[in-house]
Amino acid sequence: MATYFMFGKFSTDAVKKISAERTKKSNAIVKGCGGQVKAIYALLGEIDAVAIADFPGVKEAMKASVELSKLLGISFTTAPAVTIEEFDKLFEER
Repeated sequence: MATYFMFGKFSTDAVKKISAERTKKSNAIVKGCGGQVKAIYALLGEIDAVAIADFPGVKEAMKASVELSKLLGISFTTAPAVTIEEFDKLFEER
């Protein structure tokens, strides 16, 4: 499983529909796409929310991103992530 950060920007309509029930539905979409939500944070600034989730691959992450946008009215920018330790190993001398 690979880790993805999903940065969300709420539409005006999406803000009106914020609820714990909608969050549960969001988690179910991620799970239905083969993923697992690790954490979700609300933010201040240009990005309104970030979800950290694991997916088997890019296709599953992409499907979840689109399905979440359809359900929530939130546009997502989804980016793969690696830990800094994994990143450092990419550049170790051999």
